[in-house]
Amino acid sequence: MNHSRRRFFFRLTAVAAAFSSAARAQSYPSRPVRIIVGYAPGGGQDILARLMGQWLSERLGQPFIIENRPGGGANIATEAVVRAAPDGYTLLTVGPAHAVNATLYDKLNFNFLRDIKPVASMTRNPSVLEVHPSVPVNSVLEFIAFAKANPGKVNMASAGNGTVQHVGGELFKLMTGVDMVHVPYRGAGPALADLLGGQVQVMFDTAISSIEYIRVGKLRALAVTTATRSEILPDLPPIGDFVPGYEASSVNGMGAPRDTPPEIIDRLNKEINAGLADPKLRARLVDLGSTVLIGSSADYARLLNDETQKWAKVVKAAGAKPD
Repeated sequence: MNHSRRRFFFRLTAVAAAFSSAARAQSYPSRPVRIIVGYAPGGGQDILARLMGQWLSERLGQPFIIENRPGGGANIATEAVVRAAPDGYTLLTVGPAHAVNATLYDKLNFNFLRDIKPVASMTRNPSVLEVHPSVPVNSVLEFIAFAKANPGKVNMASAGNGTVQHVGGELFKLMTGVDMVHVPYRGAGPALADLLGGQVQVMFDTAISSIEYIRVGKLRALAVTTATRSEILPDLPPIGDFVPGYEASSVNGMGAPRDTPPEIIDRLNKEINAGLADPKLRARLVDLGSTVLIGSSADYARLLNDETQKWAKVVKAAGAKPD
């Protein structure tokens, strides 16, 4: 076969592959899609997954079904997606625990940055330092004094080991010298239930999970964990105003098995970004305390790398270990 003929067949093959990829993207999805959440219903990631799942269902004409697989600090859910067929029909809600677990756990059956393909970032959420109303404090400084006066008697709830509630609290302990007992749950929902019931006293929870309870006075919010005030809770100061240098927020997004076809990743990225730009959905997310993060899959990959490096330093400094 001469050079011209080889070049012709090469171009023909490339064109056929391009048409095949385009056809695959246009036909996706042709059946229901699972979005796996690593926590129990009721928490921030669960709420976000359901809002985005509804949007994707309406846009793409197939059900996007939320499947909660709590446990292992989101590792059970992550491994399920890592092992799933890379065809776009199994997705993972990604949060700060995925950046933390790479350092928190000595042995995992996967490498998150290698085995999960970033689809799209969705939100950055402040957390809130909040207490049960029975705790006799009204400010960050009062809480620090109270915790120091009661070492080992203040129970700090979290959505599980390695979650933003956990590492946000560990960072606070590290920077203030207070002694609190970490009580991990299988999601923010169960943790909040016990905080509301007074079984635990404090939580560094995401605003998206707690804001309605704060608004009706069932929880007392003392400060936000971001470096600046939150638009949705403008009266709350940042913890950093009292503990210089403190900052802990959660970045949430969507991932898929690493070999998922790029045209499907691009299609999902496009539709998720459209949802984040939609005035109605955007307003709902902002009302829950979120800042939307619109960007490409590559943008999200860089952000996940940055978050992994940041929380590795906190985990190592705090000596945090999974239970």
